[in-house]
Amino acid sequence: MIGSEALPFAKTGGLADVLGALPPALGRLGWDATLVLPRYRGVRDGVFVDRIPISVGGQPAKVGFFEARVSDRATAILVDAPDLFDRDGLYGSEHVDYPDNPRRFALLARAALEWAALRGTRPTVVHAHDWQSGLAPVYLKTLYAGHPVLSGTPSVFTIHNLAYQGLFSADWMPRLDVPASVFSQEGLEFWGQISFLKGGINAAEAITTVSPRYAEETQTPEFGCGFDGVLRRRAADLVGILNGVDVDEWDPQRDPYLPAHYSAADLAGKAVAKSELLLRFGLARDPSAMKRPLIGMISRMVDQKGLDLVAALADRLPVLPASFVVLGAGEPKYQDFWRRLAARFPDRIGARIGFDEPLAHLIEGGADMFLMPSRFEPCGLNQMYSLRYGTVPVVRGVGGLFDTVREGATGFVFDQYTPEALLETLRRALAAFGNPSKWRELQLEGMKQDHSWDRSAREYVTIYEKVSRNPG
Repeated sequence: MIGSEALPFAKTGGLADVLGALPPALGRLGWDATLVLPRYRGVRDGVFVDRIPISVGGQPAKVGFFEARVSDRATAILVDAPDLFDRDGLYGSEHVDYPDNPRRFALLARAALEWAALRGTRPTVVHAHDWQSGLAPVYLKTLYAGHPVLSGTPSVFTIHNLAYQGLFSADWMPRLDVPASVFSQEGLEFWGQISFLKGGINAAEAITTVSPRYAEETQTPEFGCGFDGVLRRRAADLVGILNGVDVDEWDPQRDPYLPAHYSAADLAGKAVAKSELLLRFGLARDPSAMKRPLIGMISRMVDQKGLDLVAALADRLPVLPASFVVLGAGEPKYQDFWRRLAARFPDRIGARIGFDEPLAHLIEGGADMFLMPSRFEPCGLNQMYSLRYGTVPVVRGVGGLFDTVREGATGFVFDQYTPEALLETLRRALAAFGNPSKWRELQLEGMKQDHSWDRSAREYVTIYEKVSRNPG
């Protein structure tokens, strides 16, 4: 398995959660999983095991390998190439991508395959994730096609977010150790540039996305980000597998970040968490405030997450019979929006700019509702955390949100991407909150859902077994 970030080693987004949880889940199903990722600045995990020369585009590098045990049958191999990975950020600095990202992640793919070759036994499958690993399936079909160990190894490529495509100038081609013939519509070429993402899609035996609905959406002009035709061509090999959640880390019965634990059988601890959450945000928590529904939001503050819809309701949200707590960071205009709103309504609206893992858990536990009005959402994890914590999701019906939240049964869903649709859905949710028995039904039905990684891992195993029986 190859990826650019994974918990507990490095994280910028949901990819790290997936790659931190999927290998151990595969191990529980009897598979030996090796995850290869960069050894970024500040990563101290792992024991040094080897160093070998690897050349990319004629530029040699001495690459070190550090091994860290993840679980009984899952191992992480951290690729140590300080010139490429010992930097301030994972992908760039000051919101600007590193100009040599093509070389950095070409080396990651090469290092992963070289490590596999050193073991002397052909892997059952190579599973590459997102554009940063997109060259791995390409290399298996070209540079390693006749390799004594790796020849014939099938690959699976997972798209976590189609909006990130690994687009680079075509003049990188000779520096990536791929033949010129791969610069084609069936290879890496995308409107005169090269796309690592397209390379992975075209070269892998199977392609997966992170929810069934998103697999359908990516084949449409609205959500396909220009890749809808590419994916329709591979439709027979495209499968949507919903991400799972770490049910040990996200468990209201033993979450160390909650002031009181609770379960579906006894929800009393949720009120304790709500009181603590209001206190942490400096909001009123008198009896009337405790009775008022509390809406939580944890999000990157960008258009994709529906922040433009929320901003359009700046004058109407504060007059709803609810309080709001928000945690996240992103575009300055949205950070400023929440700061201004919190300053205007200090008893009803609390905003914290940045990220705080303990506070994220407290929001999931203490809020009554969780808001995710996304423009698009390949999978989403917070709505699944919310279901598990008896925090009723209010979402737009796209991607994994559509697959996990059922209107009127486990949450509230709107379709049209408009401020009016969002506001109307919030009003429906608030009306339902006023019916305690109905609200408890919503909570309990959500808490019954199984979104564990073991379920998702079984679906990946089905794909692995299929491609290993019928390699391309």
